[in-house]
Amino acid sequence: MASRGSAPQHVAPLLDEQICFALYNASRAMTARYRELLEPLGLTYPQYLVMLVLWESEPVTVSHLGARLQLDSGTLSPLLRRLETAGLVTRNRSVNDERSVLVSLTPAGDELRAQTTRFPELVCGASGLSVEAIGALRDQVFAFADNVRSSV
Repeated sequence: MASRGSAPQHVAPLLDEQICFALYNASRAMTARYRELLEPLGLTYPQYLVMLVLWESEPVTVSHLGARLQLDSGTLSPLLRRLETAGLVTRNRSVNDERSVLVSLTPAGDELRAQTTRFPELVCGASGLSVEAIGALRDQVFAFADNVRSSV
């Protein structure tokens, strides 16, 4: 038995065995890599995610953005406000439903896409994994997240 104030003699590496820590650690590493890429563009990682959704299809409603990114309006509204202030997006009430706010790209927001096209390739290269391995890992992580969400 360990004496008071000393470490136990047989401590298992509990932290390193946790999937939550592995995912957290990977997420922080990925976000740091993206931060390096995004800083010259004046974007944060969450703002980049918003832009990715808009580059897929726009205009979209704020509620669609929130659902797609799994962000609540309290988190999404300040992101959109900063993107609007930067001149990358506009927000307007829908003419069909005044309760709905549509988010659209400005020409500057649309042009920004060209500066990000190599990001997936650069991040994949930094990972040390092949494109196929990255795709398989992504699919596993999405399935993992869906399973965890549905178990609650």
